[in-house]
Formats: sequence, C-alpha cells, structure tokens
Amino acid sequence: MNFKRLIILLVLLTLSTSVHAQRFNKKIHDNHRDRTWEAALLLQSQTSASEEFEGGSTLDIDSSTGFGFAFGWNWTEKVNLSWRFSLNKPGYTASIVPNDPEDPEKVPQVVSYKMSNYSNQFNFTYNFLKGRFTPFVQAGVGWIKLDSNIPEGPPDINCWWDPWWGYICFDDWKTYKTSQLTYNLGLGLRWDINGALFMRGSYNREFIKLDSGSTNLDTLTLEGGLMW
Repeated sequence: MNFKRLIILLVLLTLSTSVHAQRFNKKIHDNHRDRTWEAALLLQSQTSASEEFEGGSTLDIDSSTGFGFAFGWNWTEKVNLSWRFSLNKPGYTASIVPNDPEDPEKVPQVVSYKMSNYSNQFNFTYNFLKGRFTPFVQAGVGWIKLDSNIPEGPPDINCWWDPWWGYICFDDWKTYKTSQLTYNLGLGLRWDINGALFMRGSYNREFIKLDSGSTNLDTLTLEGGLMW
C-alpha cells in the first residue's frame, strides 16, 4: 500500500462517518469517550539512528515513512488500552567487523540495503483532560521483528503437481532477521472532532535490546480513527 492510497482511505473514512457522527453529537460534551471502542489508521515517520555495537560493528538507519493501524478500548474518559501495529522499511548501512580484527585478511564488510521493521505494541494511554482536546502520555511493551532482507543461504525450493495448474514450484528465501522484546514511551495530543471521529498526533521512542547491544527508534505518528 502506498501513501497516496492510505491518505485516500483516511479521507473516505472521514466522509463515511459524517452521517454516523450525528447520533453521537449529544454525547460529545458528556463522557463521550467513556466505555467506547476505537480503531485508527496511522502514518508514521521514523527518524534516522546510528549505533555502535560490541566489537566495533556499526549500524546507520535512514529515516523513513511507514503505515499501520491501531485498535483500542477507552476504559474511562482518561484511560485507554490499545494494540498498535506499524511497518517501516528504512534503508540502512551496516559495517560488520570480523571476530578477529587483527587478522589482515579479515576486513570489515559494509552492507547497504533496506530492512523491514514490523512493530507490535500494547499500550496504556492516559488523557489528562476529559474534553475533546487533550494532551496524553503513553507507555507500553511489545515486540519488533527486524528483517535485513539479506538471504542467509540458497532458497528452499518446493515443487508439486497441481491438478489444475500443472507442475508448480515455490521458493522460500530465509533472511537474516531477529525478533526482540521492546518497550516504548510517548506523548501527544488528541482531538475528538465529534462523537465518532478523532485524530491523534504523538512522539514515541521505542527501546530495543539486541544480542550485541541496543538501539532506540524515534517516531512521529499521525492517526485518524473512529469511536463507537
């Protein structure tokens, strides 16, 4: 999905809810968030990052723009519990130092490619105000899958006879990747446009512990969604 399509979806979401929002307008000034579900689409800008790991290896991650979605429950006017998924595909440059850097025949390898970051977060959000416009703080835990998209060996090829399509082969490339537990902190602003439609903007930092070090990913997120 490209960003133009995602923006079009947000516009259609806004238009499609204008009628439904009318039946919620009476609640907008009286506990309009209390005990409601919500779902949102999001655009996310991930800033660049540079890290140095044990042994001298380095990793430089470019800034990128990704997308995702969120689903949550407003326990009260101020307390929200949610799950958020996001996908970013930044470019990166990695300098990999060999185990024996003193060996003149072993020189650092430099790799430049594009990775895939699949982030899942379970968040607790506290809204400071009960009204339509409120600042909030957020904290959560989750996991992230970092895929280098570099094959770690030859592909696994599986072939079979299909009664309709004949002889079919499928290749599966295994890549260098890792899945790690993460936690995040953030703050932002929320605007409830009416009783059914809302927007959120936030800044978050995701803390990732890796086998040979750690890294932090900073993101700016814009969300548009529905309450019901």
